[in-house]
Amino acid sequence: MDACYRIADTSQIITPAIVLYREMVEANLDRMIKIAGSPSRLRPHCKTHKTREIVQMELARGIGKHKCATFAEAEMVATAGAKDIVLAYNLVGTNIGRAVQFRAQFPDVTFAVTADHPKPVKQLGEAMTAAGMSIGVLLDVDTGQHRTGIVVGDQAAELYRLISNTPGLVAAGFHVYDGHQHQSSREERTAAVDAEFNKVVAFRDRLVAEGASVPKLVCGGTASFPIYAQKTDPTIEMSPGTCVFNDAGYGERFPDLVFPPATLMLTRVISRPTPDRITLDLGYKAVASDPPAGKRVFFPDLPEAEQVLQNEEHLVLQTSQAERFEPGDELFAVPRHICPTCALHREIYVISHGELAERWPVAGRDRWITI
Repeated sequence: MDACYRIADTSQIITPAIVLYREMVEANLDRMIKIAGSPSRLRPHCKTHKTREIVQMELARGIGKHKCATFAEAEMVATAGAKDIVLAYNLVGTNIGRAVQFRAQFPDVTFAVTADHPKPVKQLGEAMTAAGMSIGVLLDVDTGQHRTGIVVGDQAAELYRLISNTPGLVAAGFHVYDGHQHQSSREERTAAVDAEFNKVVAFRDRLVAEGASVPKLVCGGTASFPIYAQKTDPTIEMSPGTCVFNDAGYGERFPDLVFPPATLMLTRVISRPTPDRITLDLGYKAVASDPPAGKRVFFPDLPEAEQVLQNEEHLVLQTSQAERFEPGDELFAVPRHICPTCALHREIYVISHGELAERWPVAGRDRWITI
């Protein structure tokens, strides 16, 4: 294991645990700003870290705009001190009332949500008007993922006009997410992103020529972040998320994104059931299980180990080096998907200069805090 990940004393760390290396997080944030060219061009997504402390580190670096996916994350970001928040989620049902509550609780926060259908747009406008408030709304543009959003064209133009003309709503621009662009080749990824983004720009220019206000384009995620960073359109706001911590999945898939993993899993051996097997306390209640079984974590010190069985509280490794280990021995693992892994933990152990410095609550892990 690289010496930069060593911890002098792990006796107070309850495993399985997420351990965060503060200086590496700071370096990743600084690298993110350098790629963007300015902190003002960034609107980082908090879905990866879900912690107030990371938001405060970003604010201290001049990153004033933030993005989230749940009201819990929005409340977490607001209580950390951020004053400009986009909730990149289309509101329906009880979330419309929660938007009113959020605006009432944080009246000094510039707040916007996304929409792709006229029915909730009208409902949100009625709720805001009844409360004597207003809220920003971004048109959720479908760039080919077909998860949410509306394809640019006449129907999208009609919806944006509806947002612009609905009392209680302020047309805030477009949300342009392209999380399906996972080409490992930077050249191929750039071509795919540009093919869709050029349509968005042409559509934006059409609306502006018709008199609409399209003040910002909230663009992309981590994979497309460096591609948008090279564009000069002043309305672009980039929303990387994963690169703050990074994980094995992004590290393997995108070699051009040089962000060392700043969080690892610390796990302990609890059994050596056969001569070639060790069992760890790293079950799927502690690490994201959306990657395929057997590929949910990577062990730098046992790269050849086969992950043969995982249950709620156990992970069994088959390895010719099993005899090296006894119960209580420790291993570090790099998660393949850090974002949902963070949501499985109440606290993160913070390491600074090789020492356990503090614990940070994962404040945005739940569906609601107070709102």
